[in-house]
Amino acid sequence: MAVLIVGLILFLGVHSVQIAAGPWRGRMIGRLGEGPWKGIYSLVALIGLVLVVWGYGIARQDPVVLWSPPVWTRHTALLLNLFAFLLLALYLVPGGRLKAKLKHPMILSVKVWAFAHLIANGTLADLVLFGSFLAWAIVDYSSSRRRDRAAGRIYVAGPVRNDAVALVVGFALWAAFLMFLHEWLIGVSPLA
Repeated sequence: MAVLIVGLILFLGVHSVQIAAGPWRGRMIGRLGEGPWKGIYSLVALIGLVLVVWGYGIARQDPVVLWSPPVWTRHTALLLNLFAFLLLALYLVPGGRLKAKLKHPMILSVKVWAFAHLIANGTLADLVLFGSFLAWAIVDYSSSRRRDRAAGRIYVAGPVRNDAVALVVGFALWAAFLMFLHEWLIGVSPLA
């Protein structure tokens, strides 16, 4: 569990710098330059991600079961993850009307993904991993919206065709994860 927690601290910590220390971040970028800052940021995030994956794998070998989720939570998680993939695709595809309306679809995607996995899994490692991501996403979304309002940021709606492309891409990604990628990457089939 220690490896998972250290990984989460590194990964979510580096992703929280703008939330907790925006002025410091600006000074560091000014001092180091944007390229080196992004390099350090990416390296710390990658180390954190590797530790999260490794730590979660270790924790799954000797799970501490907190509760046994009912079967319906797995079905609900499948549907919620469809929405998570649709939101992710809205972030990845050039802006359409939905992206402009939602403002931060990537953070919303993380919220939905974490919540879906939290309700469908009942071990301590699941609670730590998905609960941490959910808490981070809630705080980050609120912080991002405050920064948007303070900066007077306006999200310009793009063409509806971009929304259609994003929805197709999101559905295709969800189907691929459902059918084989989740089992291949995580070792567990969501359909089992």
